Amino acid sequence: MSTKPIDLPSDVGEHPPRWRDLFAAPHAAAVLVMASGVALYAMNLYFTAALMPSIAADLGGDRYYAWASTAYLIAAVVATMLIGRILAARGSRGSYLIAFLLFALGTAVSAASPVMEVFVAGRAVQGLGAGMLTGLGYATIRSVLPPSLWTRATGLVSAMFGVGTLVGPALGGVFAQLGAWRIALAAVVVVALALILASRRALPAATGEQGERTPLPLLSITALALTAALLSVSSTVTGIAAPVTALAALALLIAFFVIDARNPHGVLPRLAYRRGNPLAWVYLTVAALCAGVTAENFIPLFAQQLAGATPLVAGLVGAAMSLGWTLAQLVSVSAGPIAARWAVRIGPIVLFAGLAAYGLLQTASASGWQLLLGAVALLVSGAGVGMAFPHLSVAAMRSGGDSGEGAKAAAAVSTTQLIAFTLASALAGNLLAWGDGFALASARWLIFGIAAVTLVGIPAAAMALRRRP
Repeated sequence: MSTKPIDLPSDVGEHPPRWRDLFAAPHAAAVLVMASGVALYAMNLYFTAALMPSIAADLGGDRYYAWASTAYLIAAVVATMLIGRILAARGSRGSYLIAFLLFALGTAVSAASPVMEVFVAGRAVQGLGAGMLTGLGYATIRSVLPPSLWTRATGLVSAMFGVGTLVGPALGGVFAQLGAWRIALAAVVVVALALILASRRALPAATGEQGERTPLPLLSITALALTAALLSVSSTVTGIAAPVTALAALALLIAFFVIDARNPHGVLPRLAYRRGNPLAWVYLTVAALCAGVTAENFIPLFAQQLAGATPLVAGLVGAAMSLGWTLAQLVSVSAGPIAARWAVRIGPIVLFAGLAAYGLLQTASASGWQLLLGAVALLVSGAGVGMAFPHLSVAAMRSGGDSGEGAKAAAAVSTTQLIAFTLASALAGNLLAWGDGFALASARWLIFGIAAVTLVGIPAAAMALRRRP
């Protein structure tokens, strides 16, 4: 039984690695593919959200509007759980080729769809590729890069989530304004196909992940996929159906952990269920940080309703959290082992403080100064995520005693992210409804509610860092 605290990275040798080492031969091409894959996933999430009103207007089928996102998310959750097995069977190059091909195929189906039902089906296929891309972005680092570059590579890959959040809404908004959503999706297909060619050149055909194939944990996957579906549905129903659906989702989530813990070839690494091992606390800290990030999806709405901001200004305010995440992460990856431990411990506290400050600044008819101060508070909250996240990701990577468990532990970081996003988004929908149609009440319920959820990350980080005898 392991009783060690999480293994935070430390510099190797007398000359610690620099950023330029990451982008030097022979690593540059592989790093570009890994970072581009995650950026494509993150950008597409917000890019498509900006296009959805135009798509729904053209295709009809408004009742399937929410399922365009739900199908994508559920498929992505399932795909991230298969990363370790796909890597074992296909290696890094083959896995990326499959991921980009699925992403391109799904996007092409959506772009050519005559009705909303076909569009949703395309989004599900696209989600499979997208989930693989975000999982591979972490899991492949272990096999194609030396350990001395893991932290910087993880920071770069994670920063792509922030880049996607910044670029996606603006780019999608431009195409939506032009009424060219099919052209927008076709352009995404071209990018995915280009990255297929890059993957063939950049990644090795065989890697250290290759090994024995294991049975697929179908019961675990089914339980978690149904959990994601019910959580998404719970934010769209009303009356008694809402709490009943949420409770059913909670029961299925518990069932997932029970089933998975008993399966020697489960979705999550065995270490996550081993008493005394900190990996479970690492995942819980990641979940708390990601739950806080979901608040940014509603910031533009609050900026327009409460401060009368233009859509462009509101979008910039909404991007403040992702900007803070990205900037802090790029700085934090250079931290030594002691500073890294403090970053993990302080990160959830900073996130909570920033969200709470933003909530306190919300008033009816907010002034320009309040809007600016709110953006600063969101920047701070995002920095809390960015300072801790890369070290948590590397800690998960280093937790496995062999390459197979290490790859699974790394890929499970993405699974944890998606589960947290799903849960927090469902909760956000309910919190928003508790405002009973009043913008200020809805803003306060949502921001303070999400902030309260992030408090879980404070003791979780402390437990992950606790030194055991």
